[in-house]
Amino acid sequence: MMNREPGVFRIVERLHVFGEDISENQLRYHRRRVLVSKQFTFDAAHHLHAYDGKCKNLHGHTYEVVFGISGKPDERGIAIDFGTVKQIWKDEIEGYLDHRYLNETLPPMNTTAENMVVWLYEKMEAALSSGRYLSSLPDARTEFVRLYETPTSFAEARREWMQDE
Repeated sequence: MMNREPGVFRIVERLHVFGEDISENQLRYHRRRVLVSKQFTFDAAHHLHAYDGKCKNLHGHTYEVVFGISGKPDERGIAIDFGTVKQIWKDEIEGYLDHRYLNETLPPMNTTAENMVVWLYEKMEAALSSGRYLSSLPDARTEFVRLYETPTSFAEARREWMQDE
């Protein structure tokens, strides 16, 4: 007998066994689109052009980027595996950013958070729609990317904004 009373502490006596306590057709609870978010940090240097302030000088940040990716769960109840998002980050994006001089490694642009967040959005979308991931994640799409330049300052790109323009 299972005690599902909220707030009651008990020690688990045995782990659920697949095929006995839960069947394959019970793994997916729903078929609705859900958002999965994963965040990463990277350290990089840059400077701004045509800017009259401290940021015109070479300086660095510890950036934080948050990806919001939506999808519909597969038969196991997984929409997007966090490990897959991490693999895309490692294989497709991080090499351009971490411990790099951004003015040199990114496409020609002023390396503002506003420009960089759109580039990050485009890189994630391109990866999700590539042959490498499309077959296993047919419903996955980037919903937003948020890039923190400091703990209190960020820029954000959202799917609806990228589609409207």
